[in-house]
Amino acid sequence: MQQRTSGGVTFFLTRRQVKNLNLRVRMDGSVAVSAPMRTPLREVDGFVAAHAGWVVQAQQRMAARREADAALPVPDRIEALAGMRALVERWWPAFAPRCPGPMPAVRVREMRTRWGSCSLRTRTLCFALKLWAMPQPAREYVAVHELCHLLHPDHSPAFWAEVARCLPDYQARRALLRAPR
Repeated sequence: MQQRTSGGVTFFLTRRQVKNLNLRVRMDGSVAVSAPMRTPLREVDGFVAAHAGWVVQAQQRMAARREADAALPVPDRIEALAGMRALVERWWPAFAPRCPGPMPAVRVREMRTRWGSCSLRTRTLCFALKLWAMPQPAREYVAVHELCHLLHPDHSPAFWAEVARCLPDYQARRALLRAPR
Protein backbone atom coordinates (compact mmCIF):
# COMPACT_ATOMS: atom_id res chain seq x y z
CA MET A 1 0.00 0.00 0.00
CA GLN A 2 1.41 3.34 -1.05
CA GLN A 3 0.35 6.77 0.23
CA ARG A 4 0.02 9.48 -2.42
CA THR A 5 -1.53 12.92 -2.89
CA SER A 6 -3.22 14.24 -6.02
CA GLY A 7 -5.59 17.15 -6.52
CA GLY A 8 -5.36 17.95 -2.82
CA VAL A 9 -6.53 14.43 -1.88
CA THR A 10 -4.27 12.14 0.13
CA PHE A 11 -5.03 8.49 -0.61
CA PHE A 12 -3.73 4.97 -0.15
CA LEU A 13 -3.04 3.14 -3.42
CA THR A 14 -3.28 -0.62 -3.64
CA ARG A 15 -2.46 -2.58 -6.79
CA ARG A 16 -4.90 -5.43 -7.36
CA GLN A 17 -6.24 -7.84 -9.93
CA VAL A 18 -9.07 -5.47 -10.90
CA LYS A 19 -10.20 -4.14 -14.28
CA ASN A 20 -10.97 -0.56 -13.28
CA LEU A 21 -9.75 2.13 -10.93
CA ASN A 22 -11.84 2.10 -7.74
CA LEU A 23 -12.10 5.05 -5.38
CA ARG A 24 -13.51 4.61 -1.87
CA VAL A 25 -13.94 6.94 1.10
CA ARG A 26 -13.88 4.94 4.33
CA MET A 27 -15.92 5.68 7.45
CA ASP A 28 -12.89 7.32 9.07
CA GLY A 29 -12.61 9.71 6.10
CA SER A 30 -9.48 8.13 4.64
CA VAL A 31 -9.39 7.53 0.89
CA ALA A 32 -8.47 4.22 -0.74
CA VAL A 33 -7.79 3.59 -4.41
CA SER A 34 -7.53 0.16 -6.00
CA ALA A 35 -5.82 0.13 -9.38
CA PRO A 36 -5.03 -2.54 -11.95
CA MET A 37 -1.44 -3.77 -11.72
CA ARG A 38 -0.16 -1.97 -14.83
CA THR A 39 -2.00 1.34 -14.57
CA PRO A 40 0.53 4.21 -14.72
CA LEU A 41 0.74 6.44 -11.63
CA ARG A 42 -0.08 9.53 -13.69
CA GLU A 43 -3.39 7.90 -14.68
CA VAL A 44 -4.19 7.05 -11.05
CA ASP A 45 -3.31 10.58 -9.94
CA GLY A 46 -5.44 12.07 -12.73
CA PHE A 47 -8.39 9.89 -11.75
CA VAL A 48 -8.17 10.97 -8.11
CA ALA A 49 -7.74 14.65 -9.03
CA ALA A 50 -10.78 14.46 -11.35
CA HIS A 51 -12.88 13.12 -8.46
CA ALA A 52 -11.52 15.45 -5.75
CA GLY A 53 -14.83 17.29 -5.37
CA TRP A 54 -16.72 14.04 -4.87
CA VAL A 55 -14.12 12.91 -2.30
CA VAL A 56 -14.53 16.10 -0.24
CA GLN A 57 -18.33 15.74 -0.26
CA ALA A 58 -18.09 12.06 0.74
CA GLN A 59 -15.69 12.93 3.57
CA GLN A 60 -18.14 15.55 4.82
CA ARG A 61 -20.99 13.02 4.72
CA MET A 62 -18.88 10.50 6.63
CA ALA A 63 -17.92 13.09 9.26
CA ALA A 64 -21.60 14.03 9.73
CA ARG A 65 -22.51 10.37 10.05
CA ARG A 66 -19.77 9.71 12.62
CA GLU A 67 -20.94 12.74 14.60
CA ALA A 68 -24.57 11.59 14.48
CA ASP A 69 -23.62 8.05 15.49
CA ALA A 70 -21.54 9.34 18.41
CA ALA A 71 -24.54 11.35 19.59
CA LEU A 72 -26.71 8.24 19.79
CA PRO A 73 -26.88 6.97 23.34
CA VAL A 74 -25.45 3.50 23.85
CA PRO A 75 -28.38 1.44 25.09
CA ASP A 76 -28.21 -1.22 27.75
CA ARG A 77 -27.31 -4.51 26.03
CA ILE A 78 -29.78 -6.61 28.05
CA GLU A 79 -32.63 -4.17 27.42
CA ALA A 80 -31.80 -3.98 23.70
CA LEU A 81 -31.65 -7.78 23.37
CA ALA A 82 -34.97 -8.25 25.19
CA GLY A 83 -36.60 -5.55 23.07
CA MET A 84 -35.33 -6.89 19.75
CA ARG A 85 -36.26 -10.45 20.73
CA ALA A 86 -39.80 -9.27 21.57
CA LEU A 87 -40.01 -7.46 18.23
CA VAL A 88 -38.94 -10.56 16.30
CA GLU A 89 -41.37 -12.71 18.32
CA ARG A 90 -44.18 -10.30 17.41
CA TRP A 91 -43.42 -10.60 13.67
CA TRP A 92 -42.44 -14.28 13.58
CA PRO A 93 -46.03 -15.61 13.09
CA ALA A 94 -46.18 -13.80 9.73
CA PHE A 95 -43.09 -15.74 8.57
CA ALA A 96 -43.38 -19.08 10.39
CA PRO A 97 -45.70 -20.81 7.87
CA ARG A 98 -43.17 -20.26 5.07
CA CYS A 99 -40.00 -20.68 7.16
CA PRO A 100 -39.88 -24.23 8.48
CA GLY A 101 -38.16 -24.66 11.80
CA PRO A 102 -38.01 -22.68 15.00
CA MET A 103 -37.84 -18.92 15.30
CA PRO A 104 -34.31 -17.70 14.59
CA ALA A 105 -32.01 -16.80 17.45
CA VAL A 106 -31.71 -13.08 18.16
CA ARG A 107 -28.44 -11.34 19.08
CA VAL A 108 -27.34 -7.72 19.56
CA ARG A 109 -23.79 -6.47 19.23
CA GLU A 110 -21.72 -3.45 18.29
CA MET A 111 -21.99 -2.97 14.54
CA ARG A 112 -20.44 -0.05 12.69
CA THR A 113 -21.65 -0.39 9.13
CA ARG A 114 -25.07 -2.03 9.28
CA TRP A 115 -28.20 -2.14 11.38
CA GLY A 116 -28.76 -5.88 11.15
CA SER A 117 -27.77 -9.15 9.53
CA CYS A 118 -29.28 -12.56 8.90
CA SER A 119 -27.28 -15.77 8.92
CA LEU A 120 -29.17 -18.56 7.19
CA ARG A 121 -26.54 -21.12 8.17
CA THR A 122 -26.87 -20.52 11.92
CA ARG A 123 -30.44 -19.19 11.67
CA THR A 124 -29.50 -16.08 13.62
CA LEU A 125 -30.68 -12.50 13.33
CA CYS A 126 -28.15 -10.03 14.66
CA PHE A 127 -28.95 -6.39 15.32
CA ALA A 128 -26.77 -3.36 16.01
CA LEU A 129 -26.86 -2.34 19.64
CA LYS A 130 -27.46 1.29 18.66
CA LEU A 131 -30.57 0.27 16.70
CA TRP A 132 -32.37 0.19 20.05
CA ALA A 133 -31.80 3.97 20.32
CA MET A 134 -33.65 4.54 17.04
CA PRO A 135 -37.42 5.19 16.73
CA GLN A 136 -39.71 2.15 17.02
CA PRO A 137 -40.78 2.23 13.33
CA ALA A 138 -37.11 2.06 12.29
CA ARG A 139 -36.42 -0.87 14.62
CA GLU A 140 -39.47 -2.65 13.26
CA TYR A 141 -38.31 -2.09 9.67
CA VAL A 142 -34.88 -3.64 10.38
CA ALA A 143 -36.45 -6.64 12.15
CA VAL A 144 -38.83 -7.28 9.24
CA HIS A 145 -36.04 -6.71 6.71
CA GLU A 146 -33.89 -9.38 8.35
CA LEU A 147 -36.83 -11.80 8.72
CA CYS A 148 -37.52 -11.39 4.99
CA HIS A 149 -33.99 -12.63 4.32
CA LEU A 150 -35.11 -16.02 5.65
CA LEU A 151 -37.38 -16.19 2.58
CA HIS A 152 -35.15 -14.35 0.10
CA PRO A 153 -31.41 -14.27 0.94
CA ASP A 154 -30.74 -11.44 -1.52
CA HIS A 155 -32.18 -7.99 -2.25
CA SER A 156 -34.11 -9.14 -5.32
CA PRO A 157 -37.45 -7.63 -6.38
CA ALA A 158 -39.14 -10.58 -4.64
CA PHE A 159 -37.37 -9.65 -1.40
CA TRP A 160 -38.53 -6.02 -1.59
CA ALA A 161 -42.06 -7.17 -2.48
CA GLU A 162 -42.06 -9.26 0.71
CA VAL A 163 -40.88 -6.30 2.78
CA ALA A 164 -43.59 -4.12 1.19
CA ARG A 165 -46.23 -6.80 1.91
CA CYS A 166 -45.34 -6.67 5.62
CA LEU A 167 -44.65 -2.95 5.87
CA PRO A 168 -46.24 -0.91 3.05
CA ASP A 169 -44.51 2.21 4.45
CA TYR A 170 -41.07 0.58 4.67
CA GLN A 171 -39.38 3.33 2.65
CA ALA A 172 -40.36 6.00 5.19
CA ARG A 173 -39.23 3.72 8.01
CA ARG A 174 -35.91 3.07 6.28
CA ALA A 175 -35.44 6.82 5.82
CA LEU A 176 -35.50 7.19 9.62
CA LEU A 177 -32.24 5.22 9.74
CA ARG A 178 -30.57 7.58 7.29
CA ALA A 179 -31.91 10.86 8.64
CA PRO A 180 -29.55 13.07 10.66
CA ARG A 181 -30.02 12.30 14.32
